[in-house]
Amino acid sequence: MLMAKTRPLHEPLKMDKSISISDLKKRVQKFCENRDWDQFHGAKDLAIGVITEAAELLERFRFLSDDQARRLLSTPSKRKEVEEELADILFFVLRFSQRFEIDLDESLRKKLKKNAAKYPIKKARGKNLKYTDL
Repeated sequence: MLMAKTRPLHEPLKMDKSISISDLKKRVQKFCENRDWDQFHGAKDLAIGVITEAAELLERFRFLSDDQARRLLSTPSKRKEVEEELADILFFVLRFSQRFEIDLDESLRKKLKKNAAKYPIKKARGKNLKYTDL
């Protein structure tokens, strides 16, 4: 039996560097439009999809220690399940943003700027606290 080679967790994916968010949105849009799914993809439906798929990802790790989670991610079949759940979440995030014209890059930039003010490095570094408790 051949074992799938897994990358070290710190090694970035080459594909993540070679495709834009816009291109991913277009892939998802084409996939859905070819199936006439616009009618099923309202804001509420897509938000439900995000949370449903996120819960399925959480299921894989619930009750696991950090060491157990690392072992799970080093098991090719289990890692594939995690990758599929992440892809499902990304699908719904991309579809939501595509359908309702949300610029994910800009939204993330704004959110990181907002969080940088809430979690200044000097106060937040190495701490797992809510900004109100820093």
